[in-house]
Amino acid sequence: MRSIPVIDLTEARVETVARTLAAYRDVGFAYLVGHGVPDELVRRVFAESRRFHALPVEEKLSLRVNAQHRGYLPLAESTIVASTIEKATKPNRSESLMVMHDVEPGDPSRRHDPFAGPNQWPALAGFRETIEAYEHELRRVALELVAVFEGALGLASGTLARLFDVPTTFLRLLHYPPQEADSGADEFGSAPHTDYGFVTILAQDDTGGLQVRTPDGDAWIDVPPRPGSFVLNVGDVGARWSNGLLRSTPHRVVNRTGRDRYSIPYFFDPGADVEIGPLPGCVGPDGPQFASVTYGEYLLAKLAANHSYRKG
Repeated sequence: MRSIPVIDLTEARVETVARTLAAYRDVGFAYLVGHGVPDELVRRVFAESRRFHALPVEEKLSLRVNAQHRGYLPLAESTIVASTIEKATKPNRSESLMVMHDVEPGDPSRRHDPFAGPNQWPALAGFRETIEAYEHELRRVALELVAVFEGALGLASGTLARLFDVPTTFLRLLHYPPQEADSGADEFGSAPHTDYGFVTILAQDDTGGLQVRTPDGDAWIDVPPRPGSFVLNVGDVGARWSNGLLRSTPHRVVNRTGRDRYSIPYFFDPGADVEIGPLPGCVGPDGPQFASVTYGEYLLAKLAANHSYRKG
Protein backbone atom coordinates (compact mmCIF):
# COMPACT_ATOMS: atom_id res chain seq x y z
CA MET A 1 0.00 0.00 0.00
CA ARG A 2 1.56 3.25 -1.17
CA SER A 3 -1.52 5.41 -1.72
CA ILE A 4 -4.91 6.09 -0.14
CA PRO A 5 -8.09 4.77 -1.84
CA VAL A 6 -11.15 6.91 -2.62
CA ILE A 7 -14.77 6.34 -1.56
CA ASP A 8 -17.47 8.28 -3.44
CA LEU A 9 -20.87 8.47 -1.75
CA THR A 10 -22.54 9.40 -5.05
CA GLU A 11 -21.77 6.00 -6.56
CA ALA A 12 -24.32 3.20 -6.51
CA ARG A 13 -24.62 1.80 -2.99
CA VAL A 14 -23.32 -1.63 -4.00
CA GLU A 15 -20.13 0.00 -5.37
CA THR A 16 -19.70 2.17 -2.28
CA VAL A 17 -20.11 -0.82 0.02
CA ALA A 18 -17.55 -2.86 -1.94
CA ARG A 19 -15.01 -0.02 -1.97
CA THR A 20 -15.54 0.58 1.74
CA LEU A 21 -14.96 -3.04 2.66
CA ALA A 22 -11.77 -3.16 0.57
CA ALA A 23 -10.47 0.15 1.92
CA TYR A 24 -10.93 -0.62 5.61
CA ARG A 25 -10.04 -4.30 5.43
CA ASP A 26 -6.76 -3.56 3.62
CA VAL A 27 -5.75 0.02 4.50
CA GLY A 28 -7.92 1.61 7.18
CA PHE A 29 -7.93 5.06 5.54
CA ALA A 30 -9.63 6.58 2.48
CA TYR A 31 -10.48 9.89 0.90
CA LEU A 32 -14.24 10.56 1.10
CA VAL A 33 -15.82 12.46 -1.79
CA GLY A 34 -19.41 12.95 -2.91
CA HIS A 35 -20.35 13.77 0.69
CA GLY A 36 -22.43 16.86 -0.07
CA VAL A 37 -20.86 19.16 2.53
CA PRO A 38 -20.52 22.61 0.90
CA ASP A 39 -16.94 23.73 0.30
CA GLU A 40 -17.91 27.21 1.46
CA LEU A 41 -19.00 25.87 4.85
CA VAL A 42 -15.70 24.01 5.26
CA ARG A 43 -13.81 27.22 4.46
CA ARG A 44 -15.85 29.11 7.05
CA VAL A 45 -15.06 26.54 9.75
CA PHE A 46 -11.34 26.81 9.03
CA ALA A 47 -11.62 30.60 9.20
CA GLU A 48 -13.33 30.33 12.61
CA SER A 49 -10.63 27.93 13.84
CA ARG A 50 -7.90 30.37 12.82
CA ARG A 51 -9.82 33.21 14.47
CA PHE A 52 -10.09 31.26 17.72
CA HIS A 53 -6.44 30.23 17.80
CA ALA A 54 -5.38 33.83 17.14
CA LEU A 55 -6.98 34.94 20.41
CA PRO A 56 -4.70 35.92 23.32
CA VAL A 57 -3.69 32.85 25.28
CA GLU A 58 -5.34 34.24 28.44
CA GLU A 59 -8.68 34.37 26.62
CA LYS A 60 -8.32 30.82 25.36
CA LEU A 61 -7.33 29.61 28.83
CA SER A 62 -10.59 31.02 30.20
CA LEU A 63 -12.18 28.09 28.30
CA ARG A 64 -9.72 25.46 29.58
CA VAL A 65 -11.01 21.93 29.01
CA ASN A 66 -13.30 20.66 31.76
CA ALA A 67 -14.24 17.26 33.21
CA GLN A 68 -16.73 16.76 30.37
CA HIS A 69 -13.84 17.08 27.84
CA ARG A 70 -15.14 20.33 26.40
CA GLY A 71 -13.05 23.43 25.88
CA TYR A 72 -9.49 24.48 25.17
CA LEU A 73 -6.53 22.08 25.38
CA PRO A 74 -3.36 24.20 25.52
CA LEU A 75 -0.18 23.48 23.60
CA ALA A 76 1.77 20.43 24.79
CA GLU A 77 -0.82 19.22 27.33
CA SER A 78 -1.57 15.91 25.62
CA THR A 79 0.88 13.00 25.54
CA ILE A 80 -0.24 9.77 23.85
CA VAL A 81 1.15 7.38 26.43
CA ALA A 82 -1.72 4.89 25.97
CA SER A 83 -0.72 4.14 22.39
CA THR A 84 0.40 0.59 21.64
CA ILE A 85 2.04 1.82 18.42
CA GLU A 86 5.00 3.80 19.71
CA LYS A 87 5.89 5.10 23.16
CA ALA A 88 5.53 8.88 23.22
CA THR A 89 8.28 10.68 25.12
CA LYS A 90 7.13 14.25 24.47
CA PRO A 91 3.75 16.02 24.48
CA ASN A 92 2.01 16.63 21.18
CA ARG A 93 2.88 19.95 19.55
CA SER A 94 -0.71 21.03 19.13
CA GLU A 95 -3.50 23.03 20.75
CA SER A 96 -7.22 22.59 20.20
CA LEU A 97 -10.77 23.52 21.05
CA MET A 98 -13.03 20.54 21.73
CA VAL A 99 -16.76 20.78 21.01
CA MET A 100 -18.89 17.72 21.82
CA HIS A 101 -22.50 16.59 21.38
CA ASP A 102 -25.10 19.04 22.60
CA VAL A 103 -26.75 18.01 25.85
CA GLU A 104 -29.84 19.71 27.19
CA PRO A 105 -29.98 20.05 31.01
CA GLY A 106 -31.68 17.01 32.53
CA ASP A 107 -31.74 15.03 29.27
CA PRO A 108 -32.76 11.52 30.47
CA SER A 109 -31.04 9.86 27.48
CA ARG A 110 -27.69 11.11 28.84
CA ARG A 111 -28.09 10.09 32.49
CA HIS A 112 -25.22 7.55 32.19
CA ASP A 113 -23.06 9.79 30.01
CA PRO A 114 -19.88 10.92 31.83
CA PHE A 115 -19.42 13.58 29.14
CA ALA A 116 -22.87 15.16 29.48
CA GLY A 117 -22.51 18.90 29.86
CA PRO A 118 -22.56 22.21 27.99
CA ASN A 119 -19.94 23.22 25.47
CA GLN A 120 -17.66 26.16 26.16
CA TRP A 121 -17.90 28.79 23.43
CA PRO A 122 -15.56 31.72 22.75
CA ALA A 123 -17.06 35.21 22.62
CA LEU A 124 -16.68 35.46 18.83
CA ALA A 125 -19.68 36.65 16.83
CA GLY A 126 -20.94 33.92 14.49
CA PHE A 127 -18.51 31.29 15.78
CA ARG A 128 -21.04 28.99 17.44
CA GLU A 129 -23.52 29.21 14.57
CA THR A 130 -20.87 28.19 12.02
CA ILE A 131 -19.55 25.31 14.12
CA GLU A 132 -23.05 23.97 14.81
CA ALA A 133 -23.98 24.16 11.13
CA TYR A 134 -20.86 22.17 10.26
CA GLU A 135 -21.49 19.60 12.98
CA HIS A 136 -25.03 19.12 11.64
CA GLU A 137 -23.64 18.37 8.17
CA LEU A 138 -20.96 16.00 9.47
CA ARG A 139 -23.49 14.10 11.55
CA ARG A 140 -25.60 13.57 8.43
CA VAL A 141 -22.57 12.18 6.59
CA ALA A 142 -21.62 9.96 9.54
CA LEU A 143 -25.09 8.42 9.71
CA GLU A 144 -24.94 7.67 5.99
CA LEU A 145 -21.59 5.98 6.58
CA VAL A 146 -23.08 3.84 9.36
CA ALA A 147 -25.44 2.32 6.77
CA VAL A 148 -22.54 1.79 4.36
CA PHE A 149 -20.53 -0.04 7.01
CA GLU A 150 -23.54 -2.22 7.84
CA GLY A 151 -23.49 -3.34 4.22
CA ALA A 152 -19.72 -3.81 4.21
CA LEU A 153 -19.92 -6.08 7.25
CA GLY A 154 -22.95 -7.98 5.96
CA LEU A 155 -25.09 -6.87 8.89
CA ALA A 156 -28.84 -6.46 8.84
CA SER A 157 -30.06 -2.92 8.30
CA GLY A 158 -30.22 -1.08 11.61
CA THR A 159 -27.71 -3.29 13.44
CA LEU A 160 -25.19 -0.46 13.75
CA ALA A 161 -27.65 2.40 13.43
CA ARG A 162 -29.39 1.52 16.69
CA LEU A 163 -26.06 1.87 18.52
CA PHE A 164 -25.99 5.55 17.53
CA ASP A 165 -29.41 6.55 18.87
CA VAL A 166 -27.53 8.75 21.37
CA PRO A 167 -24.08 9.22 19.79
CA THR A 168 -20.92 10.61 21.33
CA THR A 169 -19.42 13.22 19.02
CA PHE A 170 -16.26 15.32 19.13
CA LEU A 171 -15.44 18.20 16.81
CA ARG A 172 -11.86 19.29 17.42
CA LEU A 173 -10.39 22.50 16.05
CA LEU A 174 -6.67 21.71 15.94
CA HIS A 175 -3.70 24.03 15.43
CA TYR A 176 -0.20 22.64 14.91
CA PRO A 177 2.54 25.29 15.12
CA PRO A 178 5.50 24.49 12.87
CA GLN A 179 8.04 22.15 14.40
CA GLU A 180 11.68 23.17 14.25
CA ALA A 181 13.48 21.64 11.28
CA ASP A 182 16.03 20.08 13.65
CA SER A 183 13.47 18.81 16.18
CA GLY A 184 14.13 15.25 17.23
CA ALA A 185 12.53 12.18 15.71
CA ASP A 186 10.59 11.77 18.97
CA GLU A 187 8.72 15.07 18.55
CA PHE A 188 5.38 15.03 16.76
CA GLY A 189 2.45 17.30 16.10
CA SER A 190 0.50 14.19 17.02
CA ALA A 191 2.41 11.06 18.07
CA PRO A 192 1.63 7.70 16.41
CA HIS A 193 -1.76 6.43 17.59
CA THR A 194 -5.07 4.90 16.59
CA ASP A 195 -8.36 6.71 17.15
CA TYR A 196 -10.58 5.50 19.97
CA GLY A 197 -13.99 5.53 18.31
CA PHE A 198 -15.97 4.33 15.30
CA VAL A 199 -15.11 6.69 12.44
CA THR A 200 -13.17 9.95 12.08
CA ILE A 201 -14.03 12.43 9.32
CA LEU A 202 -11.09 14.79 8.91
CA ALA A 203 -10.84 18.12 7.11
CA GLN A 204 -7.23 19.24 6.68
CA ASP A 205 -5.78 22.44 5.28
CA ASP A 206 -3.22 22.53 2.47
CA THR A 207 -0.16 22.29 4.73
CA GLY A 208 0.13 18.51 4.84
CA GLY A 209 1.81 16.51 7.60
CA LEU A 210 -0.63 13.62 8.13
CA GLN A 211 1.01 10.22 7.71
CA VAL A 212 -0.43 6.70 7.84
CA ARG A 213 1.45 3.53 8.67
CA THR A 214 1.41 0.83 6.00
CA PRO A 215 -0.28 -2.47 6.93
CA ASP A 216 3.09 -4.27 7.10
CA GLY A 217 4.30 -1.66 9.61
CA ASP A 218 7.45 -0.95 7.62
CA ALA A 219 6.77 2.59 6.42
CA TRP A 220 4.75 5.77 6.85
CA ILE A 221 3.08 7.32 3.79
CA ASP A 222 1.78 10.85 3.37
CA VAL A 223 -1.92 11.64 3.10
CA PRO A 224 -1.70 14.85 1.06
CA PRO A 225 -4.63 17.30 1.10
CA ARG A 226 -7.14 16.67 -1.68
CA PRO A 227 -9.56 19.52 -2.49
CA GLY A 228 -13.22 18.77 -1.83
CA SER A 229 -12.51 15.60 0.13
CA PHE A 230 -12.38 14.45 3.72
CA VAL A 231 -9.99 11.84 5.08
CA LEU A 232 -11.99 9.00 6.62
CA ASN A 233 -10.59 6.39 8.98
CA VAL A 234 -11.93 3.68 11.26
CA GLY A 235 -11.03 3.75 14.95
CA ASP A 236 -10.77 1.13 17.68
CA VAL A 237 -14.55 0.73 18.08
CA GLY A 238 -14.91 -0.19 14.41
CA ALA A 239 -12.11 -2.73 14.74
CA ARG A 240 -13.66 -4.23 17.86
CA TRP A 241 -17.21 -4.44 16.50
CA SER A 242 -15.93 -6.10 13.31
CA ASN A 243 -13.73 -8.52 15.30
CA GLY A 244 -10.64 -7.15 13.59
CA LEU A 245 -11.91 -7.15 10.01
CA LEU A 246 -11.85 -3.35 9.80
CA ARG A 247 -8.44 -1.81 10.42
CA SER A 248 -7.89 0.84 13.07
CA THR A 249 -4.75 2.14 11.37
CA PRO A 250 -1.91 3.99 13.15
CA HIS A 251 -1.30 7.54 12.00
CA ARG A 252 0.68 10.59 13.08
CA VAL A 253 1.26 14.26 12.28
CA VAL A 254 4.71 15.68 11.57
CA ASN A 255 4.69 19.40 10.73
CA ARG A 256 8.16 20.46 9.59
CA THR A 257 6.81 22.63 6.77
CA GLY A 258 7.64 25.91 8.50
CA ARG A 259 3.90 26.77 8.36
CA ASP A 260 1.04 26.59 10.82
CA ARG A 261 -1.19 23.58 10.19
CA TYR A 262 -4.93 23.47 10.92
CA SER A 263 -7.14 20.40 10.84
CA ILE A 264 -10.67 19.62 11.97
CA PRO A 265 -11.39 15.99 12.88
CA TYR A 266 -14.97 14.95 13.63
CA PHE A 267 -15.22 11.79 15.73
CA PHE A 268 -18.53 9.92 15.49
CA ASP A 269 -18.86 7.32 18.22
CA PRO A 270 -21.57 5.33 20.03
CA GLY A 271 -23.21 6.27 23.30
CA ALA A 272 -21.27 5.85 26.53
CA ASP A 273 -23.25 2.80 27.66
CA VAL A 274 -22.98 0.90 24.34
CA GLU A 275 -20.99 -2.35 24.37
CA ILE A 276 -18.03 -2.38 21.99
CA GLY A 277 -17.23 -6.08 21.88
CA PRO A 278 -17.43 -8.01 18.59
CA LEU A 279 -20.91 -8.08 17.06
CA PRO A 280 -22.44 -11.57 16.68
CA GLY A 281 -22.56 -11.28 12.90
CA CYS A 282 -18.81 -10.63 12.80
CA VAL A 283 -17.56 -13.51 14.96
CA GLY A 284 -16.22 -16.54 13.10
CA PRO A 285 -15.31 -20.05 14.27
CA ASP A 286 -12.24 -18.77 16.14
CA GLY A 287 -14.43 -16.71 18.43
CA PRO A 288 -14.13 -13.07 19.50
CA GLN A 289 -10.72 -11.36 19.47
CA PHE A 290 -11.76 -8.61 21.88
CA ALA A 291 -13.41 -8.50 25.29
CA SER A 292 -16.62 -6.53 25.61
CA VAL A 293 -16.54 -3.21 27.49
CA THR A 294 -18.71 -0.12 27.29
CA TYR A 295 -17.53 2.71 25.13
CA GLY A 296 -17.63 5.06 28.11
CA GLU A 297 -15.27 2.83 30.10
CA TYR A 298 -12.90 2.50 27.16
CA LEU A 299 -12.85 6.23 26.42
CA LEU A 300 -12.38 7.32 30.02
CA ALA A 301 -9.37 5.03 30.40
CA LYS A 302 -7.77 6.47 27.24
CA LEU A 303 -8.39 10.09 28.24
CA ALA A 304 -7.11 9.50 31.77
CA ALA A 305 -3.84 8.12 30.40
CA ASN A 306 -3.24 10.74 27.71
CA HIS A 307 -4.43 14.10 29.09
CA SER A 308 -2.73 15.93 31.93
CA TYR A 309 -5.89 17.79 32.95
CA ARG A 310 -7.45 14.47 34.03
CA LYS A 311 -4.51 13.65 36.28
CA GLY A 312 -5.20 16.44 38.75
